[in-house]
Amino acid sequence: MEQKVLNVGLIGLGEVAQVIHLPVLELYPDRFRIHAFCDISPTLVEELGAKYKVGHLYSDALELVKQPDLDVVFVLNSDEYHAECAIAAADAGKHVLIEKPMCLTESDADAIIEARDRNNVTMMVGYMRRYAAPFVQAVQEIRSIGAIHYARIRDIIGPNAAFVKPVHRVLRYSDIPDALKEDRKRRGDLLLREAVGVGADSPVASTYWLLCGLSSHDLSAMREALGMPLGVIGAHQSKSNPTFLNVIFDYGTFTVTFETGVDQQGRFDAHIEVYGSNKSVKVQYDTPYLRQLPVKLEITESDGENFAVTESRPTFKDPYRLQLEHLYDAIVNETVPKTTPEDFKEDLILFRMIVDALRRNEKKAPVGTAE
Repeated sequence: MEQKVLNVGLIGLGEVAQVIHLPVLELYPDRFRIHAFCDISPTLVEELGAKYKVGHLYSDALELVKQPDLDVVFVLNSDEYHAECAIAAADAGKHVLIEKPMCLTESDADAIIEARDRNNVTMMVGYMRRYAAPFVQAVQEIRSIGAIHYARIRDIIGPNAAFVKPVHRVLRYSDIPDALKEDRKRRGDLLLREAVGVGADSPVASTYWLLCGLSSHDLSAMREALGMPLGVIGAHQSKSNPTFLNVIFDYGTFTVTFETGVDQQGRFDAHIEVYGSNKSVKVQYDTPYLRQLPVKLEITESDGENFAVTESRPTFKDPYRLQLEHLYDAIVNETVPKTTPEDFKEDLILFRMIVDALRRNEKKAPVGTAE
């Protein structure tokens, strides 16, 4: 039986589309056809349209989703527009892959869920790290670890340009209309006021956006591996670089430390490590912009005097390819993806818990200071 080929429309043709999604889609001509482009940069749409031989080109996402022969829409544009585009695509009967963050507010998450259910389409959030083969195996290993004593989630990286610029040519143009730039800024401010009660210029809003961005990968994976924490014991940011953040989560019988930060060093250290009495499980990620760098699984075990460390790479197939295969299966075979809109809403709740903990910390005087 011939396999169904899904026509894909992409909204947003920036770095992640050019470096990741378009090259990965090209690896699956028997499952996906790159069929329509939309971006607010007219030059970028024209250039990539010519490069990929795509004739359906748009500057308005709400027009792209109306194209009758599209099966699935990839929402890859700025965060402020994710909810609107995903809902419009669902209302047009299209399946949807949404890059993280799915949205910025819980009300938008609810609206996306309602649109999916109303239109009976598949919606999947692009948490590719959770589809990595070593992570999938690690989750099973953690289930058999026994009592968990401690876990650490770490994501300390350099700027994306350190990994992208040497190996990728990313097209960027300055022909975006000023009115659209202002609209993006206005939308972001309104969404952040709803989410955390302050505008986009506030340090609190910047932290929330950091959590919705880089940190969402780590915290989403933490939830799948360990479940939702009971609460946040404490949180603190660096005064010299607010992107450096430490959080301690309460899991009842154990705690989890989350540490993240972005500096100017050209390295990428992202991992999740879970410790039991005689066994620990670690998943080590590298930058996703170099897809040939494998994700690794490390298992440490002790049995009497025997101490063993096993490092494995289940496959060279990168997380984005595995994610795309999962999306295809969800659409064609009507299975439920694990990174659903409901799943992402749990992250929004977690982000708000962290922001609340940071606010509490700011109100406390440091130990040893005078009254």
